[in-house]
Parts: sequence; structure tokens; C-alpha cells
Amino acid sequence: MRKYAAEFLGTYILVFCGTGAILIDALTGGSIGHTGISITFGLVVMVMIYTFGDLSGAHINPAVSLAFFMDKKLGMRDLLIYITAQITGAILASATLRLLFAKATNFGNTLPSGSEVQAFGMETILSFILMLVILSVSTKGREQGIMAGLAIGAVVLFEAMFAGPVTGASMNPARSIGPAVVSGQFTSLWIYLLAPVCGMFLAVLVWKFLAKTSK
Repeated sequence: MRKYAAEFLGTYILVFCGTGAILIDALTGGSIGHTGISITFGLVVMVMIYTFGDLSGAHINPAVSLAFFMDKKLGMRDLLIYITAQITGAILASATLRLLFAKATNFGNTLPSGSEVQAFGMETILSFILMLVILSVSTKGREQGIMAGLAIGAVVLFEAMFAGPVTGASMNPARSIGPAVVSGQFTSLWIYLLAPVCGMFLAVLVWKFLAKTSK
């Protein structure tokens, strides 16, 4: 139960802080800014990895859990409970923000600024890059290393920095589901559910090839 609780809390804190930064930025007329929002997401991911990595691996992302399942590093029972905990944590985080900021209209929903095809392609590639880094730092027991959280947090930060204005740089179905459920806005949500899974599954295949070639 400790690892399931860790996934719930980790995802809750990620969505609360990350989308909370977007919400507060909108309410205060841009006091945080795009750069500040990107840094918030990168830092909270890094901190959650250091906080919960020893307990659950700190997936805090259904697509990451699915990728580890595909890579046979996570069992079916753990997969189902991880995803349930992550989505529940994300929805409750968005619900908390709605309670705290009743007048808000922007809960950090991820929406494409261009076409859906463009957004799908971007989210797939962003997720592919993120999962490659995750697989790299989690190889040979290095997931507990001091650089793991920093490396993964940095990827989230720089991807949010340049791709945020285009797609919201979700790379995480739970992060998109929370605001969508609370706001009742499900436009283009399918992109943020499917693209991260496709990108991360592709990363698993590529990493298997690279690791095999390395050996």
C-alpha cells in the first residue's frame, strides 16, 4: 500500500503545483510567466522523484507505468493500481484548486494551439524523449542515483519551456485528465491520453535496441 499511496501523493502534488502555477499566473495577470510555469513543473517532478523514488519508482504518470509494464518491469496488478492512484490523485488535486480558487476559469487544461495532428505529433515526440531519459537513468540500479531526479526534471522543464505554448507539454495523461474532469472541458483530450502512450512505447522499443547493441 505504501507504493500505491506514493503514486497517489506524487501525482497529486505534481498536478496541484504544476497546474496551480498556471491557474495563479492567469489570476494574477502573468506574475509567474511561461518560464516560471516550466520551472515549476520541472522542479516538482524532480522533487517527487527524490521523495517517492524509493517507494514506488515515482512514475506519477500512467504512460510511464504502461511503458514499464510493456518492458516487463511492472506487473499487471501494480499497473492497474498505479494508474488508478495516479488519476485519482490528479483529479483530487484539480478539485482542490477549484475549491481554493472558486473564481478561476483556467485550471491548467492542455489544449493544442494549432492542429490536432500537430499536437499529437509533438506530444508523441516529447513523451518519447522523456521516456528515453527515464529508461536510461533507471538502468542497472541507477534509479536511486542522485542524478536521476535532476535529469528527468530537466527534461520536463526544457520540454515545457519550448513546447508548452504549442500543446501544453503534458506528456502525462493524468496531468491532463485532472483539469479536464474538474472544468468539464474534454476538447482534444484524446491527444493527451494516446500520444504519451505511443511515444513512450516507442521509446521502450528503441531503448531495447540500443541496450542490446551496447551489450
